[in-house]
Amino acid sequence: MPCCLHSKLNQRQAADVKVAAIQVLKRMKLNKNIIFPLVLLPIWFTVYVNLQVLTDWFIDTALGLTKGAHLTEALRFFIFEFPKVLLLLTLIIFFVGIIRSFFTAERTRKTLEGKNTFTGNVMAATLGIVTPFCSCSAIPLFLGFVESGVPLGITFSFLIAAPMINEVAIILLYGMFGWKVAVMYIGTGLIIAIVAGWIIGKLKLEKWVEEWVYATKLGESDPEDEKLTFANRIAMGYDAVKEIVGKIWLYVAFGILVGAGAHGYVPAEFMVSFMGKDVWYAVPLSVLIGIPLYSNAAGIVPVVSVLIEKGASLGTALAFMMSVIGLSLPEMVILRKVLKLPLIFTFIAIVGGGIMLVGFLFNFIF
Repeated sequence: MPCCLHSKLNQRQAADVKVAAIQVLKRMKLNKNIIFPLVLLPIWFTVYVNLQVLTDWFIDTALGLTKGAHLTEALRFFIFEFPKVLLLLTLIIFFVGIIRSFFTAERTRKTLEGKNTFTGNVMAATLGIVTPFCSCSAIPLFLGFVESGVPLGITFSFLIAAPMINEVAIILLYGMFGWKVAVMYIGTGLIIAIVAGWIIGKLKLEKWVEEWVYATKLGESDPEDEKLTFANRIAMGYDAVKEIVGKIWLYVAFGILVGAGAHGYVPAEFMVSFMGKDVWYAVPLSVLIGIPLYSNAAGIVPVVSVLIEKGASLGTALAFMMSVIGLSLPEMVILRKVLKLPLIFTFIAIVGGGIMLVGFLFNFIF
């Protein structure tokens, strides 16, 4: 066999071996993605179930602090709530990340194209829960929806639901108030998004959208994502945990730290005086205070938990939370680039009115 031919065969065999090795390594990594959750879930469950016992042992025995003292109870609150919230966030965001692998902004946009009002509002609000969204993506999503022929009211149903009813808010509400409050929050948040979008659609407010928006063409849609294996989707769950928890853990820590201070030092009578159930102006006042403020769910839910513990009514506290998350000032500033002021004020009035109704409803029920 000629020397050069023998050399080429060796190079080809080496290349084949290299490709086979890479495929084996990829397969091992994918298998690892599937095995790790099965190993970590029992550990997660054991820590979560015993967290209160571990916290009490650390505060009362290891540190030997005086039970009932302001500082002791503030520390107990923080040391228990912070890991509890992080554990819940890690678990639920992992599974939500897997679910979100089936949804993209592009796919959402295609789903909503050509839909009639109300049916479209319901679909848009529901899709808003599972579609990745933040204030910085408001303009691209708005432009993409309008350019695809999605009606204005349906677009607003999506933009209202996405930040207000996200997995972080739901997880924190479940962890601090139980499943009944979490489910009622989801239901009332969806109703606000659906009805507010429907009203905006019926009012025909397209004239208050900046003229350049309708002249914008975003180009051809990206091709559909390639088929993902189950292991790929699990990897996306890991990525969601790293991205979301990595971004919000400081907000969680700050919110719980503020809550711990209030838990240990703020007298209940102070909160009852202006956020109690019997104060008729408590709900509208809380919404007006919340609109210009800015925080995400991770920062505001722990504060809301302590407000309720100190005597604020549930409806008043949740109305405050909804206004902070759903009508944040940064999002209004960003949307000003595509919407005229009359439409922004109309949006705030309709959504703010819906939040007030939810606040009064919660105060009536609880």
